[in-house]
Amino acid sequence: MTGQLWGVGLGPGDPELVTVKAARLIGAADVIAFHSARHGRSIARSVAAPYLRDGQIEEHLVYPLTTETTDHPGGYQGAMDEFYTECAARLAAHLDAGRDVVVLAEGDPLFYGSYMHMHKRLADQYPCEVVPGVTSVSGAAAVLGRPLCERDEILTVLPGTLPPDVLAERLRNTDAAAVMKLGRTFSNVREAFELAGRADEAWYVERATTAEQRIAPLSEVDPDAVPYFSLALLPSPINNTFSTPAVRTAREGSVTVVGLGPAGPEWMTPEVRAAIAGADDLIGYGPYVDRLPDRARQRKHGSDNRVESERAAFALDLARKGSAVVVVSSGDPGVFAMASAVTEVASEPEYADIAVQVLPGMTAAQAVASRVGAPLGHDFCVLSLSDRLKPWDVIAQRLTAAAAADLAIAIYNPASKSRTWQVAATRDLLLEHRSADTPVVVGREVGGARESVTVTTLGELDPATVDMRCLLLIGSSQTRSVSRPAGPLVFTPRRYPDKTEPG
Repeated sequence: MTGQLWGVGLGPGDPELVTVKAARLIGAADVIAFHSARHGRSIARSVAAPYLRDGQIEEHLVYPLTTETTDHPGGYQGAMDEFYTECAARLAAHLDAGRDVVVLAEGDPLFYGSYMHMHKRLADQYPCEVVPGVTSVSGAAAVLGRPLCERDEILTVLPGTLPPDVLAERLRNTDAAAVMKLGRTFSNVREAFELAGRADEAWYVERATTAEQRIAPLSEVDPDAVPYFSLALLPSPINNTFSTPAVRTAREGSVTVVGLGPAGPEWMTPEVRAAIAGADDLIGYGPYVDRLPDRARQRKHGSDNRVESERAAFALDLARKGSAVVVVSSGDPGVFAMASAVTEVASEPEYADIAVQVLPGMTAAQAVASRVGAPLGHDFCVLSLSDRLKPWDVIAQRLTAAAAADLAIAIYNPASKSRTWQVAATRDLLLEHRSADTPVVVGREVGGARESVTVTTLGELDPATVDMRCLLLIGSSQTRSVSRPAGPLVFTPRRYPDKTEPG
């Protein structure tokens, strides 16, 4: 009769977290096998040490390499495959002799564990059983004192060996995450969290549950001092400010109005990302809500762009029932967006007890200006040409006042399918106060895949090329446009000429 093969999980490091079954099997086995690097120190054996007995055969499986290069003809993977094949043959000899073999594994044997390489080579030839162990992810969450995931949240486990951009994309589209295999990958992992805008939510846990454990915000960790046995943890966004695993049974509702920036996720601030991740309900204009990743536990409420007050009241009513509500706007929520509508409705007595917070975002004016230099480098004003909520007479008065004051002007909502004449009227009105060669920047969908930026002049501005997807920047009398091979530069100097000086 052959012996029995056991893959035994030891948990994250504390010998008291070894299961009763694992401890019994370790003590009863004829052969104890464990891995280590060439330095010979085995964490798995040290955890199992209290359960070993005299007379057991120990098979020390020493990796031929870890991260260094090799001249093996099959490269790194070829060298490791050869090593695992040799290890399997050593264990098979004991099994053929009728000896029971326990292979020790930190954490869980089939969760990023070395045991799985023995399992794949031996489990179909010998009686085999796997004894699960507490994973390092569970251990890290326990010592951190923060829930991994709650309700319908999605937890994603990722290897730190992924390229930063790939890892960042995965982090953007999950509620909670654990990133394994740190060590030399730590700098790339932290870069990925920063690219995803979630670095401020992440924690670093090293050697969880052991006497050497260390916990710190991910952003504060020295990359040169990170061992392999560590991980980055992105806990559940629900109650993520709590330092104990206790979860509130009754939640106080709130409304947070956020700015998504002008385009994709790279324009969004970490503060806004965190608010969105922790929301129960997401409310906003349909296309803006659709820009956010789907999360199983969150409810999305998209609506038409002309129901801002109704949208605000809906958000506050949900908050009154205990929901954490995020109202989304493109750009900055305080610039022709939802912050005004929400705060106006929230000022009514019935909503006096609802917490309302506004988180800023990158505005379209800033985004367009950044593409050509600094056209808004001095005093400027921001105007909307939409006459849906204010009459054209008011718009014209304000344009005249801004032009007479020699302010650069950022113009939002310049045209739409039903508003086709305002751009031409604006141009003609401004030409009464500005020269025809005043620089004008037309930005369309800046930050998006179909971005275009055109530098022209006030006299040559073609209204037919402007629609609702555009933003106009009209220079002051001091704004300059410089043609260069690398692209035009448009800027307004910070100094204004002193008219009292001679000459």
